[in-house]
This record gives sequence, C-alpha cells and structure tokens, in this order.
Amino acid sequence: MKVLVPVKRVIDYNVKAKVKSDGSGVDLANVKMSMNPFDEIAVEEAIRLKEAGTAEEVVVVSIGVKQAAETIRTALAMGADRGILVVAADDVHQDIEPLAVAKILKAVIDEESPKLVIAGKQAIDNDMNATGQMLAALLGWGQATFASKLEIDGEAARVTREVDGGLQTIEVKLPAIVTADLRLNEPRYASLPNIMKAKKKPLEEKTADDYGVDVSPRLEITHTAEPEGRKAGIIVEDVDALVSKLKEAGVV
Repeated sequence: MKVLVPVKRVIDYNVKAKVKSDGSGVDLANVKMSMNPFDEIAVEEAIRLKEAGTAEEVVVVSIGVKQAAETIRTALAMGADRGILVVAADDVHQDIEPLAVAKILKAVIDEESPKLVIAGKQAIDNDMNATGQMLAALLGWGQATFASKLEIDGEAARVTREVDGGLQTIEVKLPAIVTADLRLNEPRYASLPNIMKAKKKPLEEKTADDYGVDVSPRLEITHTAEPEGRKAGIIVEDVDALVSKLKEAGVV
C-alpha cells in the first residue's frame, strides 16, 4: 500500500509572529520556518504504517515556494521514501488557498494512486482546516478527520476521532483521506545519519501549471492586526461579587 502525505512549510511554532507595519499580513522575512506540526504527526503515522509492514511506500508532497524542499527533506529524514515539490508561488508571503491545494493534490493522487492519504487536520498559520475535506470531496473518497488513532484492517481504516462529546470510532473503506489530530502520535526526531541519507532520496519538482491548476487567490486580506494585550485581572471579595462581575462581562 502506498501512503501519500501532504506537508506545509509554516512559521515555526516557537516563533512569535509579527504583523507588517502596514497591516497587510504577517512578516515572514528572516523568520524560522518548519513543517506544520500536524503534518509532522501525519508523516510519523505513515512511517509507522510502513515499519509495521502495512505500507510499502511513503510519498511526501509539498505545495508552495521552492524553499518548501527543506520541509520535504525533513520528512525524508524522518523515514519517508521520496518527495514531490509543486512550486506554486515565488513570494513566501503568498499562501496557496485550500481549494487550489486540494486540486493539485488530486492531480498528484491521480498519478500516484495511493491507497491512503494522511494529512494534518489544519495548518497553524491560517487554521483553515479545509484541505483534507475538500480533497475527499474532489476524489469522491471517504474521510476520517481529527484522528487520534488509526488502524488498517484489510481494505478498511478504523479511525478514532476527537469530537466535542469525547471520542468517536468510525470505519472507512480504502482509498480514504485521514486528517491527523494532536494525540495521534509523537513524531520522532531525525537522526544525523538519516538527515544525510535524506539528501540522496528522490525529490521531484513540478509546478502548478503542470497540473493545470490556477492558484490565483480567491480571498483578499483587508487588514491584519495583533491581538490586544491581556488586561490585568481583579480580586473579588466573595462568590456574590464574582457572580456579579461575570454577569457584567456577559459570561453568565
């Protein structure tokens, strides 16, 4: 079974994002970038399936700027077999929207014919949480989102999902789309020998035009601003005063 994993290059989660002075977006100049954490979890799960003998090959795909090749190399160092980079933008500030990403991924899947696609549930830069669902709709495949546990049983995937009421277990027929949640696993660190080996693993480069997909943005960012600073709290004398303050704030 072949497993395909989309990965995205985002601001490292340890970095505090700063807004551009003109409010047009987030400043990415000289900012540390890394693999989207949820995608890292998806890569780890795919590698575990391969180590268990369930999967034969793990293919990683990234869509964006040329620098995303570094993100793919990280996945290859973790244990993925090969990568595909689809260059769809020249400017690091251009974010490829979910529908365009889903269309490109569909074209890649049509060529690669994987049995399973494992993606992160969302990217931490835009929090769209839409690509996996859109991809499933375009392919006509079953989907299992927010996965905290994944088991492959023959031609089906049994997935435990995190929902508002707790946990929900569903079964989907393969081929299928699974999106990874935070508790699915803990990604491994790439060892130095594996980092060196990753440099020799195949990495194919293509463009959005190769797949006939228009990546022109459909959304326009009108303004970006940092959140307001947290206001200092107050000390109340008793429960009645606390309830009164909560009512003033509209909480109760």
